[in-house]
Formats: sequence, C-alpha cells, structure tokens
Amino acid sequence: MKSRKQTQLPEVVDAVVIGSGHNGLITAVTLAKAGWSVAVVERNQEIGGATRSGELDQPGLTHDLYATNINLFLASPAYTEWKDELEREGFRPKVSTRSYSNVFPDGKALKVYSDQAKTERLLGEHDVRDLEGWRGLHNRYKQFMTGLMPLYSTSLPSVRAVKGLVAAARSLGVFEMLELGRLLLASTRELGDTWMSSPEAKALIATWGMHLDYGPDVSGGAMFPFLETFTDMEEGIAVAEGGISALPEALAGMLEKAGGHIRTGTPVVSIDTEAGVATGVRLADGTRVHARRAVVANTTPTQLFGELLVDSGVVDAKLSTRTERYRYGPGTMVVHLALSEPITWAAGEELSEFAYVHVAPYVDDLARTYQQAMAGQIPDSPLLIVGQTSQVDPTRSPDDRQVVWVQVRALPSTIVGDAAGTITATSWDEAKEPVADRVIAKLEDYAPGIAELILSRTVFSPDDLEASNPNLVGGDSVAGSHHLWQNFLFRPWPGASTYRMPVGKLFLVGAATWPGAGTNGVSGSLCARRILDPHPYRGRIAAAIGTVAALATSAAIIKSIARR
Repeated sequence: MKSRKQTQLPEVVDAVVIGSGHNGLITAVTLAKAGWSVAVVERNQEIGGATRSGELDQPGLTHDLYATNINLFLASPAYTEWKDELEREGFRPKVSTRSYSNVFPDGKALKVYSDQAKTERLLGEHDVRDLEGWRGLHNRYKQFMTGLMPLYSTSLPSVRAVKGLVAAARSLGVFEMLELGRLLLASTRELGDTWMSSPEAKALIATWGMHLDYGPDVSGGAMFPFLETFTDMEEGIAVAEGGISALPEALAGMLEKAGGHIRTGTPVVSIDTEAGVATGVRLADGTRVHARRAVVANTTPTQLFGELLVDSGVVDAKLSTRTERYRYGPGTMVVHLALSEPITWAAGEELSEFAYVHVAPYVDDLARTYQQAMAGQIPDSPLLIVGQTSQVDPTRSPDDRQVVWVQVRALPSTIVGDAAGTITATSWDEAKEPVADRVIAKLEDYAPGIAELILSRTVFSPDDLEASNPNLVGGDSVAGSHHLWQNFLFRPWPGASTYRMPVGKLFLVGAATWPGAGTNGVSGSLCARRILDPHPYRGRIAAAIGTVAALATSAAIIKSIARR
C-alpha cells in the first residue's frame, strides 16, 4: 500500500468523485482525458477500495487484502483502450495456465487448465459423460460470447442493448436464444444436473456461484458460473504483478498526468445540493469542493442516500424506500496465510501450482452452507476459495515463503448461532479466530500438515471488511445481492441502472450498479460515457425506447414460436 502526498484540492472543479475504487478512478480518468477538471476524495489513507494489497505480519510478503482476481478487468473497455498506459504506470498482469480446481474427500481433484485438450482428457478419464456434457456446455458458452457477451459492457436498458439482442437473435436464431436464456435463468444446481453426470463435475461448476451470492438453488445463479467455468479455462486466471494495488496506483498516475487531483484520508460527510441538483461535497475537515458539472459517488445506495444526502432534502419517501429495500448478500471472511513452503495437497503435488483450489466439496454442502449463513448461523463447513497467489506471481515473495489468500464463503453478517454448536461468540471480534481455526481444520483434511507450515495468520472478518471499505456492508464482498430482482437493469433498482441518479448532476458507480461485482471496471467506463453525453435526457429517452423495442422483440419471438 502506498501513502500519497497530500495536495491542496481546488475549490472548484468540473467533477468530484467520492471514493477511489477502480471504477471511480476509471470514471475520473475518462473525464480528465476529456478535458474536465477532476478531484477524487478518499476516506482511507490508501486509494483502491477493495483493490488494495500490502504487507501484513511477514516482512517482504505482499498480500491482496480483499479482491485478487483481475480477469474481468483484462476484458474491460478500460484495459483495452489503456493497456499501454497502464503498463507504463506499473500495472502488469500475471496469468496462471493452471487455472482452478476442486478437491474432494477421497484424495481426488478435478483440474481445469488453459490447455483445453488436457482439461478434457482428464475430465473424460474421470467420467466420459461429464466430458460429453462439458463439450456441449462449452459450445453454449461460445454462442453466448458471440451473441450476448457484448451486452456486458452496454448500459441497461438502452437502444444499443436492444440492437444487440436483435442482432444476437438473428445470428443465433430465436430458439437458440431462448435456450441460452433458459440456461442463464437456471440455478447452479439445475445447470450441473442438466449437463454433468458426476457429483464432482457438478460441484466444479456450482462452486463459482458462491463467489457471488448464488447458493446452488437460487434462480438465475447459473450465469456467472457458466461464464467463469470456461473463461478461466480459455484465458487462465490473472493477478496483478506485485499486488493488486498496482491497478489503482496506475489509474491514479494516469489521472494526475491528465491534470486530476486525489485527496486521501479525508471522508466526505455530505453532498451539497441546490434546487435538487448536486453542487459539490463537504469534507470531514470542513473543506468544501464545488462541482460545476457532476458529483460521482463510488459508493452503495445505502451510503449515498442514507448518509451523504440524508439532510439534503432531496431524498423523498419513494427514494428512501428504495434505498432501504436494497439488499446485501451474506458476509465473507478473508484468512491471509504466510507459509514456509507451498501447500501439499492430498490430491497431488501439482495442485500447489493452481491459482485457485476450491474446497467445498459437493453441491449439497454448498447449499447447506448458504442456508446456514442466510439464517445467521456460522456454517459448520464453509466453502474455502484458496488463492495460491505467490505461485501465480512469484514477485509477492522474495524467498521460499508463500502468500495464500483464503476467502471463506458464505458467512452471516450478524451471528445468531453456530451450526456446529461449538462457537459461542456472537460478535465477529470474538468469533473470527475460532472460525479461522475451523478453516484451518478443514484445510488439514485436504492438505495434511498445512498447520505446521503457517508462519503467520491474519483474519479479516465481515465486520473488518466493512470497517475498511463501507461498500462491503455486513462483509458482503459484492456490495449487494446479485439475485435477479436486483441485477441487470434492476441494479440498484429500476430507473437507476444507467448511473444517473434522481438528483441533478449526481451519478452512482461501482459494484452496486450494472454490471455488478468483480474487478471489471465496466461501470466506471459506462458512467463516464453517460456523464459526457451532451444530451442529459437522452439516456432516459433511450431507456424508454429500449423498453418498447424489447416488448416488440418479445412479441416477434412469441409470434415466431406460434408459427412453429
């Protein structure tokens, strides 16, 4: 982590960005490159939000403190456009060709490599019916990437999105589109049961759903696992060389070279408004920064309307209700380990070189964990997402010591009890170390002797995550549930998915907006595009036209089906 030299902010700028997560920084850089004067204000001493790295207990070891996987960013419009600039500023990806694996109690593992032929050969050796289903699902994935994936970097709703849907329907055919739609609306259990045979292959897919808040039986949970399963095979899994802080630091360097300003260690306490229009911000030290053209909040709706605007008079009853109804997913814990040597997995030494090892083990275990967490119970055997960071990026360690990142999914934000009946604590300050002990005990079952390798352990509980980053409410690492009713054009709620808020010159960006969580950077680019639109009401008009076009398209599809 890097402390920034503090400079005096201008009293007046074109745009103020609240928060320095990667999406907020992408918006700021885009505006600055368009000739706007921009100021970014960050409450923490370090920039980056959830994309921060640094040393913990072991000198010389660099841990990704919160987020770690940068695959989505490498496919983003920002990286496509700024790749060379980002590299000059110090951001470089390190990619593992040993992407991910799942381990099982009998010493077996399913492994996914960026070598497709090797992945398929091993899967076929496990169960030939799994190989058949894998290939069929992979073909569906290719259809999706060609026809529908462009929508991921498109505002919803919009005329552009509808045009994309129509083009996809023409290229794929109506019924193929419907089949893809049905697949995406499935739960992860349904996805696995439809395409896979063995319980191991079903778990291989379903585990990805728990990276967000898709328990195996949540409708619409299939989309993210469907994409991650094959994208990470084709592209590998990437982390940032030297630590994920390299990403926000590179963006900050670009911003400052474009004339922008960054102030850290100073929270924004309120947004100033006049006649229903956002006009600037007030900082905790009493400083006011006036924004002539835009205020951009890289926050959640809870912070924006429940805190920063609470005394402004612009939050009416309807907006207040929508804010209160915005829902968060279950909590997360991160256990950071410094090891004396690589992990020795019972399923084979090669597993120590994989970017991710999932310790679930089966779909029913994931379902039980999810239900326990949602009921306020500490799960008896939570999912462990083991990131072997220094195996992907050796620069994280100057010697043989290993950096291991363990994300624990899912946990209750507020503890009601313990499903195993052995942890009596109901506060996370008291419960986090006993839960971490449970994590290590589970790891021992799959990697015997790991406890003896631990040089140091640092535990971030759900409460710790929120204290470090208020966007992670209750330790929800994805800044709000991604269930269907709060996703796509409903994120954060209908009418607000195009980043422009119902307050003049006010915009929301980040994981609480489309396309949601993950280090993707897409909302940062789309929000900037919306701000720079010279016709401020065109977005709303386009959304209305898009809705009508969607209805017309739906009617055409129904008519086509009727003719059959």
